[in-house]
Amino acid sequence: MTQQQGSCGTWVEHFPGNLRWSNATQIIKGMTPFGAVSMEQIDRVGQRMQARLRAGDDQDTVWREEWCRMAEWNEKQADKAAAEGRQMTAGNFYLRAGNYYYSGERFVPPGEEKMAIYRKALRCYRAGIERRYPQIGRVDVPYEKSALCAYFLKAEGVTGKAPTLVIFNGMDNCKEMNVIFAGLEFSRRGMHVLAVDGPGQGETLRMNKIASRPDYEVAGTAVFDYLVNSRPEVDLKRVTVMGYSFGGYLAPRIAGLEKRYAGCVAFGAMHWDLHGWQREIKQKLAKDAKTSFSSVFQFRWVVGAPDNDTAMEWAKKFTLEGVADKIECPVLVMHGENDRIVPVEEARTLYERIGSRKKTLKIYTREDGGAEHCQVDDRPMGVDYMADWIEANVNR
Repeated sequence: MTQQQGSCGTWVEHFPGNLRWSNATQIIKGMTPFGAVSMEQIDRVGQRMQARLRAGDDQDTVWREEWCRMAEWNEKQADKAAAEGRQMTAGNFYLRAGNYYYSGERFVPPGEEKMAIYRKALRCYRAGIERRYPQIGRVDVPYEKSALCAYFLKAEGVTGKAPTLVIFNGMDNCKEMNVIFAGLEFSRRGMHVLAVDGPGQGETLRMNKIASRPDYEVAGTAVFDYLVNSRPEVDLKRVTVMGYSFGGYLAPRIAGLEKRYAGCVAFGAMHWDLHGWQREIKQKLAKDAKTSFSSVFQFRWVVGAPDNDTAMEWAKKFTLEGVADKIECPVLVMHGENDRIVPVEEARTLYERIGSRKKTLKIYTREDGGAEHCQVDDRPMGVDYMADWIEANVNR
């Protein structure tokens, strides 16, 4: 990472002393190995933002404007390339624009401005995926009276039934990210992938207005029913559910109460005491927003609460107490030693409370690399480990 006049930090901590920006930038950087963002463009945006922050501009305004500015430039290049018939090049620019728009939306409160940015992100994501990865198909998973938005990616080179990975996001991510950073690799390894924006996530939250819920096994059941009813190519005895970040709560919850899943991966554990975690976030935000990775509205918005006090009360319902011990299938818990969103102790707690006799705890150290939240600093290494583990413990 280029540094000019000492204004940027390391690859991991791009903005020293500002966890809010560093963590969000790290998520963008996590897409670098997959060609969905540009390292040089990330560096340029970082330089602009630091200069504006030093000038006293509002940090959330700066974040939105600079990432959307870069997104717009890439979108224009994509539109031009598409009009001239250079579709593969257009696809690359569209994917960059989608990621930048989605990142620019991150700290914008719920409302029309946030939705306007998201619609641009979705348009670019779809245009990029259609051109670069036509094998990824957009699907709707029936859910109550609506649907969960998802992508289905078939296993490469497989003619019969194949094992399948179901992916649920974190609180800030989307299916367009995980179908690329994990889905493509699993497809190459002979697994189908269903990348889902579950309740409270991505397109499902924004376009279908479906909030998260503590009993996430309901969503897990809806997804498995979809595989049963609509995907004859899936080997239903070899379906693994994976969740990353906040999904480190969702996947174990699903595996504990929806017994048809044959394996479970927590790609980053979640706080055992979710209410205490949210209380800590609110305290940090009140003192100095730069010390927290989140926004004051995020959890409230994701769970569909009318206000923050109600959201805090609802947080008590999000628990794996009495659920983790019911998990019977093989489970992998992965975590980074230097995770500053969820301390590594939480991964050990989850591992200890899981009832399955076949469970694995993988902690990435600073010496290993991949020591940050959900291995975002070296995501291919984390995805490789997960894929090898599933092959050895679930698919055989």
